[in-house]
Amino acid sequence: MKVGVIDYGVGNLGSVMRALELLRVAPLLINRPTELRATDCLILPGVGNFADCVRMLEAGHWIGALKEAVVEYNRPLLGVCVGMQLLADSSSEGSDNDEPVAGLGLVPGQVKHLGALGCQLRVPHAGWNAVTSGYRKDHLFHEIPPETDFYFVHSYAFEVQNATDVIATTDYGITVTAAVRRGHVWGTQFHPEKSSKAGFKVLKNFIEGPSC
Repeated sequence: MKVGVIDYGVGNLGSVMRALELLRVAPLLINRPTELRATDCLILPGVGNFADCVRMLEAGHWIGALKEAVVEYNRPLLGVCVGMQLLADSSSEGSDNDEPVAGLGLVPGQVKHLGALGCQLRVPHAGWNAVTSGYRKDHLFHEIPPETDFYFVHSYAFEVQNATDVIATTDYGITVTAAVRRGHVWGTQFHPEKSSKAGFKVLKNFIEGPSC
């Protein structure tokens, strides 16, 4: 099993790589877009500002190659934290002149600030929070009990266009999308690599799933 972790310049690669190694997976650090098709499945990390992440993807010529790997060559993809948000059509984070920043467009929807979505709690949402899964049966949460806690750090959230693409939510004053799936593309707003045994199980389920 060749699990590729996409290195486009973000800073949380180490924790993702260590988590995979603890699962006895030998992850491949993908440094060039041309290496994407040499994998069985892909993990797209992300931390910080959405617009900054998009600029790094553009500078490294990742966007077209990623879409090709996922859409044309059917590589399963898991986006983590901002990596999940990058799956969206667009985000208001880091936009100039109120123009949204385009994402990968793999899961329809927009990324908005938690306050703009109606959240009145402290932002960023940082810490452990229970995740409700089961909106549609998905192997990403196989053998993970309902209301299991996962670790979150984010100020923006994914407002998904199609409710059927949501596979898990969390409550932070409002209902927040915690995980999505569209075809063989998944995303988690929480950090599975920082979420102890439950998070490691999510990574294991993704890698061992029927699509990977």
